[in-house]
Amino acid sequence: MKRLIAGALALGLPMAAQAADDVTLQLKWVTQAQFAGYYVAQDKGFYDEEDLNVTIKPGGPDIAPTQVIAGGGADVTVEWMPAALAAREKGLPLVNIAQPFKSSGMMLTCRKDAGVETTDDFLGKTLGVWFFGNEFPFLSWMSHLGIPTEGGDDGVTVLKQGFNVDPLIQNQAACISTMTYNEYWQVIDAGFTPEELVVFKYEDQGVATLEDGLYVLEERLEDPDFVDVMTRFVRASMKGWKYAEENPDEAAEIVLDNDATGAQTEEHQKRMMGEVAKLTAGSNGALDPADYERTVESLLTGGSDPVITQEPEGAWTHVISDAALN
Repeated sequence: MKRLIAGALALGLPMAAQAADDVTLQLKWVTQAQFAGYYVAQDKGFYDEEDLNVTIKPGGPDIAPTQVIAGGGADVTVEWMPAALAAREKGLPLVNIAQPFKSSGMMLTCRKDAGVETTDDFLGKTLGVWFFGNEFPFLSWMSHLGIPTEGGDDGVTVLKQGFNVDPLIQNQAACISTMTYNEYWQVIDAGFTPEELVVFKYEDQGVATLEDGLYVLEERLEDPDFVDVMTRFVRASMKGWKYAEENPDEAAEIVLDNDATGAQTEEHQKRMMGEVAKLTAGSNGALDPADYERTVESLLTGGSDPVITQEPEGAWTHVISDAALN
């Protein structure tokens, strides 16, 4: 196509405006600052500059990004690596093409008045854990600590936690799963002070797994045109992420402008964006192989029921990020 255009220009032939390439992005969750980079790229015209027409589809509790992309409902999806690798092992060949999030925001938030100060205090306690693929870093962590997860005084009782903080507030669990940029602040807003809480960041415990990467179907990478489109998409998206890092309040406002539900608040989104910026900091968009290896190791050793049973092959590529960012 580029050769045809160049030839036409050389001959002085009139050119019709070239149509932008369509891209559909499926988010992992609802519209919020967790995905600010993509909304910023759209709002600031970074996608337009790359001749892209990007549609951003919010996620939600009833939307599985892996199912959406498997069914052809998206070209690229935001997903956590545990879910992506699990899907790959089960036959859905997802490939990581970029990794905007360098660090994990996942942590366990505990009440001090429940008697928790260190990991030794977990014994005999009930801990709230997210499932649907989010439980594997937790199971790996407990395995590393040598703590059984079947209950009893010498182990922990696992409470399957919904996507809220009620179990901690209502004293049903000593600790619950939270993200640094979201649920932790819901606990604070519920009336707790930081001094009344103890937090254990998965990143600090050495069992963090990669979150919020960009994934496509492997077979589509055989198409040079698709590779070119994704290269431009990653370049524009990372430009959006770096802008969001440097202008967090403006980025939060852009997110709010795109929240069709009206459910988000300015205070929460600005706070979230400030925390998310800490997770994207240090990433130029390319996957760090060491972070990938750490994730795989955590998933392979996640208790008696690991998320994956063998080392994945071909689960990530630098082809697109190298072309987009170098």
